[in-house]
Amino acid sequence: MTRRGWRVKLVRTVTALAVGGSAFQLGGCDPNVRGTLLGGLETTSQTLAGSLISAFFLSLANDATDGTLTTT
Repeated sequence: MTRRGWRVKLVRTVTALAVGGSAFQLGGCDPNVRGTLLGGLETTSQTLAGSLISAFFLSLANDATDGTLTTT
């Protein structure tokens, strides 16, 4: 297996274990702590998604104002 393929597989495995483990740990938390943590994660996810969508449409708008026609 190539070195890069091995690293990607390792990162994916570690990420999956971390996310899965943290989800199980939330069940034993204080309800106030759990609510605060999940609320923060929700806000962060929404902000990140909104930023990515805005950046995508801004890049499209900038392409349209260049005056050049690009086809794919």
